[in-house]
Amino acid sequence: MPFTVRNVTKDKLLATQAEEARSFGARFMGLMGKTELPFGHGLHIVPCNSIHTFFMRIAIDALFLDRELKVVKVFASLPPWRATSVYFATHSVLELPSGTVAASGTREGDQLALSPNSANL
Repeated sequence: MPFTVRNVTKDKLLATQAEEARSFGARFMGLMGKTELPFGHGLHIVPCNSIHTFFMRIAIDALFLDRELKVVKVFASLPPWRATSVYFATHSVLELPSGTVAASGTREGDQLALSPNSANL
């Protein structure tokens, strides 16, 4: 079920249609094969402390989050065919459309909040 992601620190909405990937298969596939990721959409991968964009066709923004949803590391416009380092302080990764980080001003140390999408209640 989609949920909303807000940057509480900046009081900015990051996504209204984020999905969660918790199973091995969902985490492994991630956004591979997607030809677009519209603004307002995203994928929260739990647990996760590194990602790759192999076999992806689009650049993405990636926010590495600790257990309290505080931003540990930011990757803006991560292009296809890249891999990140492992960030041991990270518990999950939020993948967003490229440009979301710049538009929202999201930075390391910002606090995020996830909530049910009110359109689906």
